[in-house]
Amino acid sequence: MVSQEQRRRQLAREKFLRQQQRRTSARRRTRTRNAVIAAVVGVVVAGGATAYATGAFESDGKKANAGAEATPSATPTSKAPDPCEKPAAGKVKPLTWKKEPALTIDKSAAYTMKMATTCGDIDIALKASAAPHTVNSFAFLAGKGYFDHTKCHRLTTEGIYVLQCGDPQGTGQGGPGYTIPDENLKDKSLKNNVYPAGTVAMANTGQAHTGGSQFFLVYQNSQLPPSYTPFGTVSDAGMKVLKKIAAAGAQAADPQTGNTAPNATVVIGKATVTKS
Repeated sequence: MVSQEQRRRQLAREKFLRQQQRRTSARRRTRTRNAVIAAVVGVVVAGGATAYATGAFESDGKKANAGAEATPSATPTSKAPDPCEKPAAGKVKPLTWKKEPALTIDKSAAYTMKMATTCGDIDIALKASAAPHTVNSFAFLAGKGYFDHTKCHRLTTEGIYVLQCGDPQGTGQGGPGYTIPDENLKDKSLKNNVYPAGTVAMANTGQAHTGGSQFFLVYQNSQLPPSYTPFGTVSDAGMKVLKKIAAAGAQAADPQTGNTAPNATVVIGKATVTKS
């Protein structure tokens, strides 16, 4: 016959096991949610500051601007026909700098970035007054041909809906050798931790002031913490191009980088920043 004390101990063990199961399930749900978030925004940015060792958003040899989780949680979609043209002949320029360029833009002026891609032109209205360091850096890099012939290396199609570009290495681990400060994190467009469709924002390592050259374009409203500098808005015509790229889906995650590359061949033939 089971004594009262034995019964009490048995009930206590059962209660402990139930608590452990609930905690394990909660941790699993948290990891899944965080992986979805980091898979997109934790873009790898190379640069010149702090090291971040989470893999997918890891930087170059110096690990200066690391960016996202090593294993993106975005589910690959079925292979679709490539809606884009073949890239023009040309090579990426292996350019790096030791420090952020001097601030030379006119913060009161309007600036536009045009990305002539294999899938069509994507025009972006830049927020010079709200994000001067970011816009100045992009004007500098575009002027040096830094983005020319680079491919957009990541497309996420679940949880967060973005196309990530700006890495000359095409791996999510490249950058310009310097970092820039976070800016405009209280932009009025960011409501309820949502980056609305059409937003162009900086990728970073998950730590403050670690942006480099990698950025993402939001093609569908995406739930994200306001930690990624919003510095531009895609034009209506550019959104059609972006949605065409997204409609073609993404590939399975690369076992080495964790990137889910777009099925579409998205290569920036030429990026230009103009003042109007």
